[in-house]
Amino acid sequence: MSVELRRLGIRDLDAVEVIERASYPTPWSRSMFAAELRKPSALAIGAYLETGELVGYAFVSRYVDAWHVMNVAVAPEFRRQGIATELLEQLFDVTAEDRRRGYTLEVRVSNTNAIRLYEQLGFESRGIRRGYYTDNREDALIMWRESAQSEKAS
Repeated sequence: MSVELRRLGIRDLDAVEVIERASYPTPWSRSMFAAELRKPSALAIGAYLETGELVGYAFVSRYVDAWHVMNVAVAPEFRRQGIATELLEQLFDVTAEDRRRGYTLEVRVSNTNAIRLYEQLGFESRGIRRGYYTDNREDALIMWRESAQSEKAS
């Protein structure tokens, strides 16, 4: 599937909310997304069809030692077509010059499809956050990926 990847803006929040609600049992609020978009240390990329329809997004925030993948979602009818992979690879490309930081994320231990995707992109399991998710107290798998630059140096 061919999509155009570009930065998200406030104007995209209506579409982001629709995808978010269809993707997660406890979706982020509009204000959470707006706060991420305003942060100078954050980057948000959307995947758009030729028609301009947003079909997926990824948010990442820069911290002292890592880029934290905050949220990734693809509209249900467009899943399993490589869109999440494209979004994450674009984030890795845009942040590749930041040699000091790797990438981290949390994912529900039950979300085997997402875990498989992250493993294919070079993430490894680094631990468990017990009771991390507030809706059902499910544990989160903590995953880590070295930066592209540090991988090349090894």
